[in-house]
Amino acid sequence: MVNQNDKNELFHVYYKRWVTVYKEGAIRKVTMAKYSMTHQWLEKLVPDLRVCHLSRLTYQRLLNDYATEHERQTTMDFHHQLKGAILDAVDEGLIDRDPTRKAIIKGKTPREKRPKYLNQFELHTLLTHLNLGSAINWDWLILLIAKTGMRFSEALALTPKDFDFTHQTLTINKTWDYKGDGGFLPTKNQSSNRKIQLDWQTVMQFSQMIKGLTEDTPIFIHGDGKVYNSTVNEILTRHCQKAGVPNISIHGLRHTHASLLLFAGVSIASVARRLGHASMTTTQKTYLHIIQELENKDVDLVMRSLSVLG
Repeated sequence: MVNQNDKNELFHVYYKRWVTVYKEGAIRKVTMAKYSMTHQWLEKLVPDLRVCHLSRLTYQRLLNDYATEHERQTTMDFHHQLKGAILDAVDEGLIDRDPTRKAIIKGKTPREKRPKYLNQFELHTLLTHLNLGSAINWDWLILLIAKTGMRFSEALALTPKDFDFTHQTLTINKTWDYKGDGGFLPTKNQSSNRKIQLDWQTVMQFSQMIKGLTEDTPIFIHGDGKVYNSTVNEILTRHCQKAGVPNISIHGLRHTHASLLLFAGVSIASVARRLGHASMTTTQKTYLHIIQELENKDVDLVMRSLSVLG
C-alpha cells in the first residue's frame, strides 16, 4: 500500500533522497556535483511542487523554465537526471503515469563556440609560439597534451615515474582532482589506463626537464595543489591570438591530436586506445564529421582506382 504522505512529499525533497540512496558513492564526484546542482534548480524553480502533482504539464513547465536560462544540451542533461528519479517514483506507485513521456526539450540559442580543433599547420604555428624554457611551466603541459591527446586531469597527475624514456612511453593510470581539493583520483574508466607512445623529440625534452624531480610528485602541480582549468585556457588563448590561429581550449588540443591522427590514416581503433576511450563507438561519435570527410576521400580514391581498369 502506497503511503499518502509519500505522494504529498515535495518533489525536490524526494529527488534529494533519491540521489543520496542511488547515486552517492556510486558515481564520480564531478557527476555527483551535477546531480546536486539539479537539486538546487528544483528548489529554485518548483519549491512547492509535490510528487503527486507531477504531470506532463507540470513537468514540461519545469523544463521550459529551466530552458529559459540554459542551452538545449544542458536542458537535455537536466531532463535525464530528473527522469531516473521520476521513473522510480512511477514504479513505486507515487505517480500514476510517466510525466516525462514525450517531453519537449528547448533551450537558449547556443553561444558561438570555439573551434574544436586546429589543422596541422595551425597547430605547428601555435607550438612555435610556446615559451618552452628550462623550467616546467604551463606551456610544457600545452605541448604534452598536443603531442599525446591526454585529458587535462590526466596531464596534471603525471609524475616522473610515469615516463619510460627507454621504451618511449607514458603511463596514464590516474588523474588530478583539479575540480575539488586536489590529490590523485582514478582514471575516468578502465580503458583510460593506458600507455601512450611518445615521439623521440618529446622524450629528449622531458628526460632533461624532469631530471632530479621526486618520482611520485606531480610535475605540473605546485603549492597547495589547486589548479584552475580557466587559468591554463587563458594562457592558451593568448598564445593562439599571438600565433594568429583560432582560439581553442585545452580540451580542443585533445580533439586536435585525434583529428590529425585520423587525417593521417591512423585507424579508429588505434586512436580510441590512445585517447583512452571506453569503446570505438565513442571515438566514432565524437569524430563523425572527420570520419565522413575521410570516407568521401576514400570514395574518390576507389573511383580513380577503378577508372584505370579495363
